[in-house]
Amino acid sequence: MTLLLFGVFFALLILGVPVAIAIGASTTAALWADGLSLMVLPQRLFAGIDSFALIAVPLFILAGDIMAGGRVSEKLVAFADALFGFLKGGLSIVSVLAGMFFAAISGSGAATTAAIGSALVPELRRKGYEPASAASLIAASGTIGVVIPPSVPLIIYAVIAQESVTELFVNGLLPGVVMGVGLMAVAITEAYRRNYPRGSAFRIGNVLRTLRDAFWGLMTPVIILGGIFSGVFTPSEAAVVAVNYALLVSLFVYRDLGLRDIYRIMLRSVITTAVIMFVIATSAVLSWTLANWSIPGTLAEATLSLSTNPYVIMLLVVAVILLTGVFIETASALIILTPVLLPLVTQLGIDPIHFGLIIVVGLAIGMITPPVAINLYVASSVTEQPLERIARSVLPYLACLITVLLGVVYLPMLLGVG
Repeated sequence: MTLLLFGVFFALLILGVPVAIAIGASTTAALWADGLSLMVLPQRLFAGIDSFALIAVPLFILAGDIMAGGRVSEKLVAFADALFGFLKGGLSIVSVLAGMFFAAISGSGAATTAAIGSALVPELRRKGYEPASAASLIAASGTIGVVIPPSVPLIIYAVIAQESVTELFVNGLLPGVVMGVGLMAVAITEAYRRNYPRGSAFRIGNVLRTLRDAFWGLMTPVIILGGIFSGVFTPSEAAVVAVNYALLVSLFVYRDLGLRDIYRIMLRSVITTAVIMFVIATSAVLSWTLANWSIPGTLAEATLSLSTNPYVIMLLVVAVILLTGVFIETASALIILTPVLLPLVTQLGIDPIHFGLIIVVGLAIGMITPPVAINLYVASSVTEQPLERIARSVLPYLACLITVLLGVVYLPMLLGVG
């Protein structure tokens, strides 16, 4: 039955069938062949999305889309440029820093890439930056969007693993910052190698002016994360606060969106949410089926029989996560891998919160590894650069992110994880 399940799943993926449908169809075929009642399908589909924590997912998506739809990203970029634009290759640092700012608003890698790319591309071209290299940096910076809280993948993992969203958010902040610092270091190296120009001179007046313009956008993560970490409200309540704050800022402070824009943004958010929820629902059936057949336990025993060294086994786990991220988008891969790998890593003594950061950071890297590589596609669209050129230019940033991932795995205390 296991061969039938995965055989049908991979066959459908090769044929180009959407992941959610491939999961649902393969699981249905396996249950039917096993003689089980198909009544379990609607039951498990509903149970998969019947979680209070998942309320935060559509709301954080909507809040991020509202902020991305206005001029918040432009103001964040201008503020970052005022701070670091004077350095050699300063716009490279601005790309990463603005990505980190927006990541703490949107919780989405693709949204971060699109927003920051749209705001930075004209200036990058004007300054003479190599287009493909700049696009690859923007795409790599977008990976931070799913690690720095609020993060939609961290919420999904919390639901699957039945862990605290707040604790995952607290532990995800420092690894996200380290990813950003690492990308900045690579970007500076690339700037000197390519002899990128310095930006405008550092002026306190310019910093204060751009800070004033970007203040309301910068306050978004402060309100959201400050409220969650201080215990004033839960992550789900924080998502409601984020939507209301985003509406307030966009409609009445910056006045860069109208009611028609809000309606259009809400429709887009509904579509995105529906796709994610459909994947979660069908994957819940798959997870139940795998657990019913004791596949995670069998896999854990088989893996542990290969080696008694936990470092070696964790290296194998990391390889599986990275390879899966190459072929399957983040949310789907997260939902498929978590119930399979979590029993294995817990037997090794890995804390589920720690593993949550490992799998999310690992799958975030998949956003810049073709053929899926959604951030590369977004960066290619925004910068009008061929995907092949961007994929070659992203290799130094990819190596940096993999190094950070290994740090999360083997040096969790240094990154404040666990």
